[in-house]
Amino acid sequence: MSGPDLRNIPNDVLFNEVKRRFDCSFKPKGKVILTGPPGSGKGTQAPQLSQENCWCHLSTGDLLRDEVSRGTELGKKAKEIMNQGALVSDDIVIGMIKNKLKEPICSRGAIFDGFPRTVPQAEALDKMLEEEGSKIDKVVEFNIPDEILVERITGRRVHLASGRSYHVKFSPPKVPDVDDISGEPLIQRKDDTAEVLNKRLQAYHSTTTPILNYYSQKGLLATINANQPVKTVWEDLLRNISP
Repeated sequence: MSGPDLRNIPNDVLFNEVKRRFDCSFKPKGKVILTGPPGSGKGTQAPQLSQENCWCHLSTGDLLRDEVSRGTELGKKAKEIMNQGALVSDDIVIGMIKNKLKEPICSRGAIFDGFPRTVPQAEALDKMLEEEGSKIDKVVEFNIPDEILVERITGRRVHLASGRSYHVKFSPPKVPDVDDISGEPLIQRKDDTAEVLNKRLQAYHSTTTPILNYYSQKGLLATINANQPVKTVWEDLLRNISP
């Protein structure tokens, strides 16, 4: 079977991709789980880590949407289940992760963002990776007091059309509740209210504590202080996942 036709790809794009792959060959390989409550900052650090180490960034939500949109066998099963208002089974999610890890973009390593959420999921992930001759190398917990998270998240304001984000205290717009660029109103998302956040935090703590214990017993858990400047958290993250 012939490969993809590269002749129509602009030279600079092709060169940059070849250079990126060459540079990636000198980066460490690894599979890392990032866990932390909503607003802890792992969503900021994960894409940066993906770029830095040439690891793919795995979000189960993104995987589900991709499989469903492409109409794969797993995607069709997942769509049928979701249309019934039920949760997609762990077996299907693990299958999607297994498929993704076989893609070239994941050949150097992977960052698991928001998965696993339960001990059975962690055990299933370990089993699948072991069958593939691989394993989780590190689990990093982004630790931050709940009261700080409430302040961070309830202060968020967004401009829906552009996705621009502000914070009433830490990064306020020039005019309160008005987008700097368009002059259109900003909103607080429903998920960013104190009531919704407190429920999410309760759910996070009840499900995540057993997960942290599971990986701690395996000697894989590292905890970093997420209530620091982004650059400091980044440095702590790199230090904790270094071989």
